Amino acid sequence: MKDGETTAVHGRHLSDHPTAPAPEPGATTTSSASTSTLAAPGATRKGFRPEVQGLRALAVLMVVTYHIWFDRVSGGVDIFLLISAFLMTLTFVRKADRGAPFALLAHWVHLFKRLLPAVVVVLIGTITASLLFLPKARWSMVLKQSWASLFYFQNWLLASESVDYYADTSVASPLQHFWSLSIQGQVFILWPLLFLAASLVAKSIHLRFQTVAAVIFGALFVASLAFSIYQTDANQSYTYFDTRARLWEFALGTLLALVLPYVKLPKAAAVAAGWIGLAGMLSVGYLVDVEGEFPGFVALWPLVAAALIITAGQTGSRFGADRLLSWGPLVKMGDLSYALYLWHWPVLVIYLVYRGQDAVGPVAGLAIIGLSLILAYFTTRFVERPLRSLPRVEASRVRSLAVIAVCVTLVSVSVASVQWTMRAQAQALASQSDTQNPGAYSLLPGFVDRSTGDSPPLPDLGSLDAEWGVLGEKCVGEHIPVENDRAVRGCSFTPAEGTPAKEILVIGDSHTEQWLEPIELMAQRNNYQVTALLLGGCSNGTESDNRSEACNTFNDAATDYALRMKPDVVFTMATISHKATTAEREVSGIAEASKILGEAGIPVIGMRDNPRFEFNMINCVEEYGPDAAECTFPVSEKLAATAPVPSVQETGGALRFMDLTDLICPAGICSPVVGNVYVYLDDNHLTISYTGTTLPQFEERFHAALG
Repeated sequence: MKDGETTAVHGRHLSDHPTAPAPEPGATTTSSASTSTLAAPGATRKGFRPEVQGLRALAVLMVVTYHIWFDRVSGGVDIFLLISAFLMTLTFVRKADRGAPFALLAHWVHLFKRLLPAVVVVLIGTITASLLFLPKARWSMVLKQSWASLFYFQNWLLASESVDYYADTSVASPLQHFWSLSIQGQVFILWPLLFLAASLVAKSIHLRFQTVAAVIFGALFVASLAFSIYQTDANQSYTYFDTRARLWEFALGTLLALVLPYVKLPKAAAVAAGWIGLAGMLSVGYLVDVEGEFPGFVALWPLVAAALIITAGQTGSRFGADRLLSWGPLVKMGDLSYALYLWHWPVLVIYLVYRGQDAVGPVAGLAIIGLSLILAYFTTRFVERPLRSLPRVEASRVRSLAVIAVCVTLVSVSVASVQWTMRAQAQALASQSDTQNPGAYSLLPGFVDRSTGDSPPLPDLGSLDAEWGVLGEKCVGEHIPVENDRAVRGCSFTPAEGTPAKEILVIGDSHTEQWLEPIELMAQRNNYQVTALLLGGCSNGTESDNRSEACNTFNDAATDYALRMKPDVVFTMATISHKATTAEREVSGIAEASKILGEAGIPVIGMRDNPRFEFNMINCVEEYGPDAAECTFPVSEKLAATAPVPSVQETGGALRFMDLTDLICPAGICSPVVGNVYVYLDDNHLTISYTGTTLPQFEERFHAALG
């Protein structure tokens, strides 16, 4: 990953998640014998288990306080997943016991009619606040994740970004906490189907529904837990968001609901179980790196703790943990847990980014919690609860579907409208680039500035995702890498018309990729063919301990490809700069790789790396302005006095060095904007809007290097 994990927000960590809205009367009932004991204060509804509602409230308060003050993930997400499956299972067990139809369509309509209104309020509120308080460079991320949150695939988006070198994860999205809600929404679709399958099998072989369900979910528990343990060890950052690796947590909640009627704990054992569970629940976030180790077997800790609390139930003892969990204010807080979870993370993230802080103190933290509670109360009181209890809506599936449709439409129209406006602004800005945004052309001798001085720099900050170099077509025909060679998955090219005057092969990482724009423009002017083999974070060279196994394999395959295709020249990077010092170094193995190609008659052009920084240059411009001292550095503080490139003897004369530092840092000063074009995309990559404007000098020096 680039300079930070997916879960970081100025050093903070990824959010946990609560279960669905507070259950309606009777929803937290159970047939466990433990519920027949003395009711705790506040248990006024038949079968209502206030300690489960208090457990929800305590878990969400854990989530909130861990995020705001302790900079850790609490493990509360896992508890909520278990509770949601536990409650859902009780619903279908009661239907099976009564012989009532499962009516899955009605169930799903009722469920999402309850879930979506609060989601819509939070999404629209977060989008609005992001447009007001977040840098424009962050808007496109928020909008993209709004779609993912609305349609319950946020976890898969974050999973893909966790292993995507090009995903900017330096600051968390105010919507990334929807990853767990997305997993829950997917399970809310899957679980009823599994319950229906269990019911049909039970009827066909004349067994009890609970027995068949226990077998199905027991098998799912074992399979998912095994998958989770293996994948967490192999690729934890991706597995953290993987629905498949979380199914066992839901399955454990289902199994708990199925076996609980047969568990009868003595009072002393129930009291002990409750307190042990509560201690385990509260301590896991302090003692375990939840974010770095879950969801493997370590996630059993909070789940077993919650299961002990639920199994203990209402102990009838004034010393039981259920007396605390049944405390009136805590039970009432359970009603707000869903909305509180939805609101606290965007409030926290937007505050941190707007204030440019890494952490909040006691007073600011209390203010964030207070604002989140107020927003949660109003969302629950005036949105969620009325739509849940209106008889006309509840009694009509058509009206319930209408509520869902309105929710989806409100967010879709809002997001699409903002995205359309941003695209229109970007197109309008690009249309006047010839006169208003000359970029490196402004450095050419005899340049005449025709700009008016009132146009913003290019690229438009809402279009930064398009600032990665790309060739127009996937490799076809003879240009496809060897079919059984999976090391080279990404091969793209720009064809020439007829027979190409030259064939250029580009090999390397994202710092090589950022020069594809002038290479492609040069190719179009000279009828060259360009092919690119790229792997993010993988500089080109022979095998090295400094590289991952995947990178070494990629480089071996790329060299074999070059020897087979025999291009006129290979373009790659020759040096790697350092963010904090002038410790620029030669790319590992570039001399050996160049010599191998040179012996086959293939010259190599090695580009000098651009300076790197310890902060995002575009964010610096948004905060301080394009000419601020905070955003500029002498190139002498960023690159070595002499480029560390291999000698002619080391490469057999195959490596030809190319240096455009004078265009990146004109007059020896590295600044974020040159010729009204952003030079840098982030802290170390150049924008293709700028590299494209280096075309005249790039072409001249490329041909000079090639001879």
